[in-house]
Amino acid sequence: VLNRRCVEAAVMTGLALNCSINKKSLFDRKHYFYADLPAGYQITQQRVPIAVNGSLSYSLCKDNKMSQMVTKTVRIKQIQLEQDSGKSLHDDTRNQTLVDLNRAGVGLMEVVMEPDMCCGEEAAAAVRELQLILQTLGSSQAVMAEGQLRVDANVSVHHPGEPYGVRTEVKNINSIRFLAKAVDYEIQRQIEELENGGTILNETRAFDSKLGCTVPMRDKEGKQDYRFMPEPNLPPLILYDAKSLPANMNHQQVVNIDWINERLPDLPSVKRAKLVERYGILPEHSFALLNEDGLTEFFENVVKQTRMKPKKVIGWILNVLLSYLKQHSLTVKESPVSSVLMADLLNLLEKKEISSTAAKQVLAELWKGEGKTPLEIVKEKKLELIQDQEELEQICQAVIDGQENE
Repeated sequence: VLNRRCVEAAVMTGLALNCSINKKSLFDRKHYFYADLPAGYQITQQRVPIAVNGSLSYSLCKDNKMSQMVTKTVRIKQIQLEQDSGKSLHDDTRNQTLVDLNRAGVGLMEVVMEPDMCCGEEAAAAVRELQLILQTLGSSQAVMAEGQLRVDANVSVHHPGEPYGVRTEVKNINSIRFLAKAVDYEIQRQIEELENGGTILNETRAFDSKLGCTVPMRDKEGKQDYRFMPEPNLPPLILYDAKSLPANMNHQQVVNIDWINERLPDLPSVKRAKLVERYGILPEHSFALLNEDGLTEFFENVVKQTRMKPKKVIGWILNVLLSYLKQHSLTVKESPVSSVLMADLLNLLEKKEISSTAAKQVLAELWKGEGKTPLEIVKEKKLELIQDQEELEQICQAVIDGQENE
């Protein structure tokens, strides 16, 4: 039975990715025998998928400099609805494979991109933008570590002006960082293989994150006959828009493309533009805020509770707090420094009660999570800036007097 929510999520995603939505799409059976596919076939959309001909714009830093952002576009070939398979778990220690069938038969949406990316960094940036879009739409939570978003990367190399080379497919990559590494490794491996007089096999490979390399899984040299046939249990999927919707049709029984389009939330690109306009921050800072899960909310909460200008707040969050988070592999939601504590600290700095050097010392103490407030730490460590001129003169005189005998 076709899940209505899956259809709506696919239409939403297609609209967000600038696709043409097919008002009539078809389902097919793809036959193959594998341990994680108990039915012996997969329901997919081979002939006429639900959405086609879209595009995804994404941005990345040039030469790793945040101030030099470049925007690129990858074409979306199609979006198709499928039935997910199970999951094979390979236990090398016991020399056995276990099969997890919990997700077998669950609705799956596959986004097929054209070969418009040329390195791991571009692939990672494009998938991160797609992930943000899916999370914004609610199409998927898209947590890669939990298998909610998986990437198959097709990689080939060729000389400029020549046809694409033989491609390999790196399957089931479950991390954006691993995606970048897998693509770059595979590009280099293929170049070295060809330069040494070898040939590239049309094969499926996996990325070994511990070794940092791709390893062969199975070859594709013999073309597999999937024996595609129309799916007999699912009729053609018919979608409507405002013009084609019959007057007497119950709207709860159909999917209306225009109705979904009108209710699309602000996409990441729009959110970034609003952040720049509202807070006067740099465009590259808006990317950093959105790319880190929960960082936008953290930033906005700090801005509400501090007198410091947003431009200075963003500097502290991105340059200081974020470095702590990355150093300890934490997200902002797991940070021992809450937005309230961060705001209190920045208020002390803005009122010139402490120096920026002292503020960093306070933040280091806050990071320990001992329940102290910034003000308590300042008093305990005697980090206050001295405002009294007489007191400053006495300190200076004492230093001079201490040096008289040297």
